[in-house]
Amino acid sequence: MSFRLFDAPLREPSQFVGFAGNTIDRQSENRADDSVEKALADPSTRLLLMHGGRLYLKPASDGFDPWFGAEESLPLQASLDRGVLLGFSESGPVLAVPTGVEPEQLPETIKAIDYRSVYMQGLIDEAAAGALAQGAALLAWHASHRFCSKCGTESEMRAGGYKRLCPACGTEHFPRTDPVAIMLTATPEKCLLGRGRHFAPGMYSALAGFIEPGETIEAAVRRETLEEAGIRLGRVVYHASQPWPFPYSLMIGCFGEPLNDNIQADLNELEDCRWFYRDEVRSMLAKGHPGNLFTPPKGAIAYNLIRAWADSA
Repeated sequence: MSFRLFDAPLREPSQFVGFAGNTIDRQSENRADDSVEKALADPSTRLLLMHGGRLYLKPASDGFDPWFGAEESLPLQASLDRGVLLGFSESGPVLAVPTGVEPEQLPETIKAIDYRSVYMQGLIDEAAAGALAQGAALLAWHASHRFCSKCGTESEMRAGGYKRLCPACGTEHFPRTDPVAIMLTATPEKCLLGRGRHFAPGMYSALAGFIEPGETIEAAVRRETLEEAGIRLGRVVYHASQPWPFPYSLMIGCFGEPLNDNIQADLNELEDCRWFYRDEVRSMLAKGHPGNLFTPPKGAIAYNLIRAWADSA
């Protein structure tokens, strides 16, 4: 009997979501405390400049250019000493750097676009969007973890931005990633979609929630689905994941097998939750639904879960 250990497509589903195209060589084993300084001394170094959840962009012949040189960044009040080393591309080191210039004070040639719009509108290529997710998550973590959680002393950045060290008690702090389960409950005929109160009018999506300490991915999928929709799940299978820099999450996409049909939605969490049959979902994906209902945009992992199910028959 033949057996194939990796009976899967060459491009796994995670490669088709937004923010997943990062091609940077992180060289995590070579992150020295002076790696940012060394990178800034290299004339080939490129910077992503960020401020207040926005990426600075320069107009280019084919759209926008997100890359700046170190000298080029100084008029924009780039805090080079607070930059983080993302790694190395084929052309040299890559850093993410916070800046101090407010968007309304930027030169006319520079635009400040929020991260979500950058990826939804495809303003930069997939590799740059992946670097954006890495850099945005790291800078957000540093901004919210300046002080040692053990003794309260302001900590110092080390290892190119991948560690903070408390000078008083010596405690080391490392960047965090918050795991979030996002799940499509489905049978061969129908799937479960819900509406959050903050959603755009007409949009329905897969359910989602944070994975709690001491909880497996599968247990979180079952718990969140039961809590939000009153649906008990049997089998749970992983499908894909997505870096999500809001501020530093990892979306873990799964399918769940329902054991009951009757929905008891938590209306404190959801505005609506119901079953959708395949033809209706396909019309939502194609933006041709008679009631103007639609799914999340193409780069979102929720879209990819819904699309994979809709195309599975």
